[in-house]
Amino acid sequence: MTPALGIMGLTVAYDRHKALDRISLEVEQGQSFGLVGESGSGKSTLLKAITGLAPVEAGTISVDGSKLGRSREKAFYRKVQMVFQDPYGSLHPRQTVDRLLLEPLAVHGFADSEARINRALDEVGLGSGFRFRYPHQLSGGQRQRVAIARALILEPSILLLDEPTSALDASVQAEVLNLLEQVRRDRGLTFLMVSHDLAIITHMCERLMVMQNGEEVERLDASDLAARRVSRDYTRNLLVASAGFVRAP
Repeated sequence: MTPALGIMGLTVAYDRHKALDRISLEVEQGQSFGLVGESGSGKSTLLKAITGLAPVEAGTISVDGSKLGRSREKAFYRKVQMVFQDPYGSLHPRQTVDRLLLEPLAVHGFADSEARINRALDEVGLGSGFRFRYPHQLSGGQRQRVAIARALILEPSILLLDEPTSALDASVQAEVLNLLEQVRRDRGLTFLMVSHDLAIITHMCERLMVMQNGEEVERLDASDLAARRVSRDYTRNLLVASAGFVRAP
């Protein structure tokens, strides 16, 4: 089966500094794949390269077997959407929820916007009563639900998730993660998820790549990470540093 997302030898450089150095991975259709590592390891840069927001020096990116060029066409955004880390910064403060959801539908020429907006809000557990509220009238968790609704409204097959719960209170994180897992099952979505939290990655993902300084350290099944079956010292140090992940004997 053709992978939903294929990365081969990807290198991203900023002023001769290699933010990514020959990264390769494949994410199968319907799979959830995690990227973990400390800040500056290149995790978010990889997502930016996929969306065309980072300068690719070498390598290829493929979606459903089709190689992407330097620019991203409309069809790309029908298939691939991204949920950002900060729900406070990703929503325009002067636009209502209705306008935020209507905009991508208008850009892509959907005629049934009314039904799609109501369905998207219901799917993320908000309902039509939130349509005409502004972001400042919403909690952090509600804002992130709107961001997820906006990503889902074009019915993509791939979601790129950049630390989607790290800006939320711990009590809200589980709700948003459960929502994401539910929509992945319901829609058969493919996830590429960035997180510094190893517990989140093992809960949400089947496979993962550990990254350091723009390079791959090792690749694991999530079950191996949870059982501490790792081969590299860097990964062991991440396990120790991940608060709450390692229990005292």
